[in-house]
Amino acid sequence: MAVIWGVILHALGGFASGSFYLPYKKINGWAWESYWLVGGIVSWVFAPIIMGSITVQNLFGVLGQADTTTLLWTYMWGVLWGFGGLTFGLAMRYLGLSLGMAVTLGLCAVFGTVVPPLWLGTFPELIRSVSGQVIMMGLVVCVMGILVCGLAGFMKEKSLSSEQKKESIAEFDLKKGIFVAIFSGIMSACFSFGLTAGQPIAEIAAKTGTSELFANNAILVVILLGGLTTNAVWCIYLNIKNKTYTDYLNPSFPALRNVIFCALAGFTWYLQFFFYGMGDSQMGAYKFSGWTLHMAFIIAFSSFWGLYLHEWKGANKLTMRTVSLGIMAVVLSTVIVGYGNYLGSEKTSTDVQASVSAPQ
Repeated sequence: MAVIWGVILHALGGFASGSFYLPYKKINGWAWESYWLVGGIVSWVFAPIIMGSITVQNLFGVLGQADTTTLLWTYMWGVLWGFGGLTFGLAMRYLGLSLGMAVTLGLCAVFGTVVPPLWLGTFPELIRSVSGQVIMMGLVVCVMGILVCGLAGFMKEKSLSSEQKKESIAEFDLKKGIFVAIFSGIMSACFSFGLTAGQPIAEIAAKTGTSELFANNAILVVILLGGLTTNAVWCIYLNIKNKTYTDYLNPSFPALRNVIFCALAGFTWYLQFFFYGMGDSQMGAYKFSGWTLHMAFIIAFSSFWGLYLHEWKGANKLTMRTVSLGIMAVVLSTVIVGYGNYLGSEKTSTDVQASVSAPQ
């Protein structure tokens, strides 16, 4: 049941991440850097502190007990992840929700899933176990589905005129978007590394009375602070360079309305990490594979949103069948990874029972 619960929580996180960009589409008159900064302050400062204070016993006391090295590495991985988050928004601008998510998160899934066990030295043991092999098979299916979604994007690029492309995505630019998405996908995987580096913080939280389900929320405060650093520096630079700092107080645009939608987008984006951290705590010895589940659910939900918002309007039947096949493959990968985790948890349970019943 723990694994099933973990998969459900990852699905909720994927839904939040796949949906967070929608409120930004309601903003009028502000430059990208203006609304990205306001939304980021909510998602990387206010939301993690508020939700962390609610769910973690003595949040700041826990952070104060963590050693400097752990805090520094967790923060630095957050800074690097911030580059991925920063360019993630650009990928959505140039490619749209469905294609942008597929390319960016495909690379993110691969790096974020494979690197942690390589770093911890557990990868050889992983690929020798049946459960680990099933999980890796799920990862392969996920990547194949992502590639198919990407192929559908290229098919769309060839079949539509420039006017048709920009009708659904105002700033559509395939070459620029693919380049940005690749960079974003690689850097976004650093979030997974940050959670791994910050596990001592979660352990302190658990020892001080915090439920295992919420212990990772203490780590999020540090990681997201690193992400804020990167994004704030760049957005403020663009505000000054483009003279868009006037957006916030410009009476010609609905400032309060824009702030509300920014806050909604920012809080929704934070929820992906909130539910991811909860789901991660339920995945047992194979929690690294939760990253694949998270990415796959995001791609699935964002692809559905892309279809709903008519980002594929005008595409021929073959292109639509291709993107549908890609989405189905991604969804199937979540089932495979979940089953692999189930096998791993069953084996762990059997080993524990054997050790308890063994003669002393």
